[in-house]
Amino acid sequence: MAVQSPKLFRFSTWGPWIEVLAILAWGILLLKYWVSGELNILIHPNFFALTNGTGVFLILLACYKAAQLVYQQWRSRRVRNRRGSTATPEMQHITLFPPGWSATLLLVTAILGFLISPRVFASDKAMMRNVNDFLPVTQSQPQAFRTARKPEERSLIDWVRTLTVYPEPDAYTGQRVNVQGFVIHLPDLPEDYLLISRFVITCCAADAYPVGLPVKLSQSRAAYPPDTWLEIQGEMSTEVLENRRQLTIVANSIEEIPEPRNPYEY
Repeated sequence: MAVQSPKLFRFSTWGPWIEVLAILAWGILLLKYWVSGELNILIHPNFFALTNGTGVFLILLACYKAAQLVYQQWRSRRVRNRRGSTATPEMQHITLFPPGWSATLLLVTAILGFLISPRVFASDKAMMRNVNDFLPVTQSQPQAFRTARKPEERSLIDWVRTLTVYPEPDAYTGQRVNVQGFVIHLPDLPEDYLLISRFVITCCAADAYPVGLPVKLSQSRAAYPPDTWLEIQGEMSTEVLENRRQLTIVANSIEEIPEPRNPYEY
């Protein structure tokens, strides 16, 4: 069955322009994430070029489609003026979803992307993803081990990866450490311990996972609220936490720092 569509709501009139706006909005949004630095908290840097290229392509495609529509409308008006004919009422079939709903959804989603800034994962997400599962596992028997990189030059993820290769905490006891990360208060740790943590991205924010190391303080961890970013200097020590030997940072210096422009590790 076919019905006549009212002229005011004809999809053939405004539908193509919604599609153009949706394509243009997504292209601008992708480039906006790059310019603002927000792309750092969404995907791995290896995919920046692909994302930016996609943004440029979408903008060019939207411009091309807009030029096409303008030309088609101009040509259609010329044909009508020459023939002096009236427009034929447009017919459309009844469907489950209204025409152009997908383009409208894409446009609305892009607009929300401009209005809502992406947020960095913090301690609540780390607790939800069970940060304990990502703490490095330690061995019970010391063995000899050597690494070329100076301990104080290792980032937090460098320490975690080093422990993954050689998970014996006694091998690192006494080594100097200088790391940055955000604070997590694990309920299973004593009050004079906190967890210094970072999220690691392998592809995009959807697969980000937390890693961290416990820090032994000279006072209660209440002085350092969750999600506070700290730079911690100290020495490595082997502590028994939750009935297992755990490499722990004994803090000598703790300084609060602003959240880094790029808060994730890779």
